[in-house]
Amino acid sequence: MKNTVLALLMALTALPLWAQSTATTGNTDFEAERARLSQERKVVEGRFQTEQKACYQKFAVEGCLEDSRRRRRTATDDIKRQEAAINDIERKRRGAAALDRLEEKKASPRPQDTPSQREQSIKNQEEREQRSADHATSRARLASDAALRKRELEDKQRAHAENQAKAAARRAEAPVEREAYERKQQKAEEHRADRERRNAEKTKDKARSPSLPTPP
Repeated sequence: MKNTVLALLMALTALPLWAQSTATTGNTDFEAERARLSQERKVVEGRFQTEQKACYQKFAVEGCLEDSRRRRRTATDDIKRQEAAINDIERKRRGAAALDRLEEKKASPRPQDTPSQREQSIKNQEEREQRSADHATSRARLASDAALRKRELEDKQRAHAENQAKAAARRAEAPVEREAYERKQQKAEEHRADRERRNAEKTKDKARSPSLPTPP
């Protein structure tokens, strides 16, 4: 019960006097204390109702009512503190008792494992560690394969996008190239026609010019 007493002593400074006198001895009757506080609450409420009725017979009604409410609030807060102290002591006793039972269980002698049991325990531990290592290796391999497939897919997508871009560029350049080729052909045709026209004019000029006289 050492833990029980220690846990209760830690809360003594926050408890009322009746709790400080009984916390370490364990003599507190929690049900009786709760019944007493319940009765005190009834007394407080009854006194408050009586005071409220009396206040209406006085000249300063609001001041009287406020004083009555203040007294009821003070008495009720005190009752609540005592109820909280009871709950705190009871909770700490249960927790300390649970710790005592746990320590007693740890201190109780246990039969020692036989050599075969120890060997089997070691074997089981090794198997668990091996399974864990195998799982880790498998997860790493799956992650590596997934990363490789992802890179391959990204490379394919990148190559496809580049091919699409090149094809689009060729389609965009084709009309320009065709138009340039047509202009070039047209200029060549015009140049040939002009050359033929000049040659024809020269031939006509020669035919129209008179022959020179024969010298004496």
